[in-house]
Parts: sequence; C-alpha cells; structure tokens
Amino acid sequence: MSNRPSVPAPGRRTVLRGSLLASAAVTVPVAVTAAPAFALSGRPSASWGVQVGDVTASSALVWVRSDRPARMVVETSATESFRRARTWHGPLIGARTDFTGTTPLYGLPAGEQVHYRVTLADPHDPRRTGKPVYGTFRTAPARRRDGVRFLWSGDIAGQGWGINPDIGGYRVYDEMRRLDPDFFLCSGDNIYADGVLEPSVTLPDGRVWRNITTVEKSKVAETLDEYRGNFRYNLLDDNLRAFNAQVPSIIQWDDHEVRNNWYPGQILDDVRYTEKNVDLLAARSMRAFREYFPVPTLQASPAERRMHRVVRHGPLLDLFVLDMRSFRNANSPGRQPDDTSGILGAEQLSWLKRELSRSRAVWKVIAADMPLGLVVPDGATDFEAVAQGDPGAPLGRELQIAELLRHIKHRGITGTVWLTADVHYTSAQHYAPERAAFKDFAPFWEFVSGPLAAGSFPANALDGTFGPDRVFVRAPDRENVSPMEQPQFFGEVDIDGESGELTVRLRAQGGTVLFSKVLQPGRTGQ
Repeated sequence: MSNRPSVPAPGRRTVLRGSLLASAAVTVPVAVTAAPAFALSGRPSASWGVQVGDVTASSALVWVRSDRPARMVVETSATESFRRARTWHGPLIGARTDFTGTTPLYGLPAGEQVHYRVTLADPHDPRRTGKPVYGTFRTAPARRRDGVRFLWSGDIAGQGWGINPDIGGYRVYDEMRRLDPDFFLCSGDNIYADGVLEPSVTLPDGRVWRNITTVEKSKVAETLDEYRGNFRYNLLDDNLRAFNAQVPSIIQWDDHEVRNNWYPGQILDDVRYTEKNVDLLAARSMRAFREYFPVPTLQASPAERRMHRVVRHGPLLDLFVLDMRSFRNANSPGRQPDDTSGILGAEQLSWLKRELSRSRAVWKVIAADMPLGLVVPDGATDFEAVAQGDPGAPLGRELQIAELLRHIKHRGITGTVWLTADVHYTSAQHYAPERAAFKDFAPFWEFVSGPLAAGSFPANALDGTFGPDRVFVRAPDRENVSPMEQPQFFGEVDIDGESGELTVRLRAQGGTVLFSKVLQPGRTGQ
C-alpha cells in the first residue's frame, strides 16, 4: 500500500559501515561470561552496539554501553559524511548503571533520515576516545502522505532456546532489518529471566540445538546483576546489534522480564528462588530494563517513571503502549463482579481513555502485552490475561476492558487496532457485538504475533465475552517447538499515506506472508 520500497535505500544501508559492521562480524564464543570478545586497547569500547528508542517527529533517545567509565558523545547529521554534524554531550557512564547511558536528541527535522555516531571518551582525558559506533533512523513524518510502516513481535530467548551459532543466531532480526521499517514494537518478554539455557538440547528428531551460554543464564535471575546479564545476553547476537543500529524500537514489558505470570504482591512458592518477594525481583528487573532500553518515560524522576505512554508518529499514527503487568491484581479464577484494579489499574485505565479521546491521529494502535479474548491459564484454576473462559457477561479483569470498549464506542473514537504477542503463535481475531455476551462496543481487530526467538505453542481457546472470531491462526500442535522446527513470527503494519488504509501482514520467518488484512480509516468499528 505504501509507495516506500520494501528494501533499504542505499544511503541508509551504507551508513552501517565501519565500526558497526566490524562489530557485527565478531564471532561470539559458545561460552561467554561478559562482553563479546573484543580486544581492549585502553580506550572505552562500545562493542554492545547502539539503540534508539521512541522516535517522534523531532526527538529520539540514543543508548550505548561502555566497557569502562566513559563520557558519551553523540553526533547527528543529515549525511553519512557527518559534515556539519551536531554534537550532543551525553552523561558520564559508570558502574552505577552497568556502564550504560542514554542521550536525548531534540529539535530533529521531521520525516528525515538521521545519521548518528556514538563516541565514548575517557572521562579524565577527552582526547582518548574509542572507535565510534554508527547508526541511523528516520524521524516520524510531519506530512500524512509520507505513510508509516512498522513491525512488531515479542518473546526472545524463551523455553531454553537461546542464541544458536549453528543456525546463525537470531536470523529473524536480519530478515526484519532488510524490510527497513520505520520502527519495531517489541510487545514484551524481551528476556526470559526465569529461563535457564543449557549448552545443548536434543530435539525430538535427534538433532542437537546448541546455545551460547553465560553465567547469568545458568540460573533464574534474582539479583540486579543477574537481571542485567539477562538483558546483555541478547546483545551477544550479531543480527540483533545490526538491527538495533538501523531500526529504532518501542519497547514494553510483560512477565518474563521478571518471572513467569508474576503479579504485584506475589510471594513465590518456587524452589529455584531464594528471594520469594516478587515486588523486590520486579524492582531489580525494572532497574535493569531502564538501563538496557532507551525508554524516555523510564528516564524520568522515580515518582514519574512509567512504562505506559503514547508515542506519536506523525498525523497517521498514535501508538498507545500499555503496561498490563505493574498495576494488575492477583491472578485468580477471575469471576469478581466488581474489579477496579483489573489488569491495567484504575489510573492507567483513566489515562488510556483520556489519551484515546484526545488523539487526532488517523489510527490509534493499542500495543497490549497480553491478548484480550484468548484464555491464558495460570495453573489449574487461575488465569493470567483478561479472559477467564466464561463466555458470559464481563467479570473480573474483563470489566475494565468492557469499560474501555464502551468508552471508545460512545466517544466515537475511530481507527483502534490491538496488537499483542505473548502466546507464541500468530493469529487474527475479529471482535463483534453480535457474537458477544457484552454488546456495547464497536467491532475491532486484534492481531497476535511472535515468538521471535523462543518455543512455539498450540493455539489458546477463545472466550466469547467480547465475541472473538479467529479468522486466521498458525500454531504448532505440540508445546515448545524449537526455532529449528518451526518458523518464528512477526507482524507488519503498513499505513498508506494517500488512502490512509492500514494493512496488517502476519509474517513467518523466511519471507512468507501468512495473512493480510486491509482496514479503512475513519471508522469506529470494522
């Protein structure tokens, strides 16, 4: 639909030369304990690559990690030659943040390619600098006719399947990079802090899966350093570092950043953990998350830090990033007739209703880290997501979603689309009041993708409360199918600048488009 080519323009790709391509060529050993095997020269090194987060029409946040104390310096330019570059003096990076740092960029030109390089300088001698690391990104457009195209997925290094050098590591990231999207939305489970990686796993057909391993991935994460090591682990992959340098991200979290199916106030009954207080584990994970991902709202003062936010990407798109983990109530059978906390918490629900009402974007994409109508069990009697298997009137966490859907309908809010991951397969659900027990809402679509680098699982049952119809699904028939046996999944959203149409494509690794749906702009339901 968009007239933008589906492969990168030459200028964008050639900027990823020099230090970026050199770092991407490094061969990572099968067993590592810290950084990739770069020789230290006595100067700061940025061998973990660069990232950019939450790009808008005029701003972005640049991330880097050093191997020692350093001053972060960012240069930006409209050209690859870095003539007439603008310099941004970043923070002093040290052990307090695990040698990570971010630098905000403001006053950028809308709808333009921005080339940047990050240099790390010795804090005692600014003339002693490391080799620059290069990256590039596009700012959000100011004009509607430019269009928007982005990818989404989630679930990375889960169920015992980590970086396998025998198959080239996380190859799906190279495939996504070549599609040259405006940005990537990670819908949660960026790590599996509760997932141990063994050096090798024998598959049902006798083949052997081989993992790159680290000390931090040899047990469940409990300490701050163990959580940090989990976030570092994925950056050992060449494909992911190259992807980060070319494609900016919008990141949210779900459960495995802390522990499977966690909720605030939970006390663990799990022999693998010496620390049983989930709130303490979550605080440690959130600190490491804040250090390892460029999320502007997490860089605020402690009282103002939050995961949920709106990222405005030009006239066509507002992306509403939800946090369905931090404010939820305890997992339960979900039959409460009154539930103000729900899965979002009362304050986040009010925020979402208010921001949706204020939005003037053609499309309001709601990035949920869990699905709405898919039944996700937590043990024999409790439920982990919104749905709880009762197809009748809303109960428990469904009450919040009913309130939100009613608000969208009664306020005449157009162009809402739900995107999620979490369940480790890909599908498309259409929700309509004529099929539902709760009828006071306008029809909408929910699209599911993932995993990116984890085990695949069979499709979940549907809950009829909001009338979902599973229009498409691709899932295996057994649990925890490895990435060597099952293609990984990601989704693509393409908003055409001329017509305003939004096209969703559910993709499988290898270039196959499994399902496609075109939605029309300006409608409260379709």
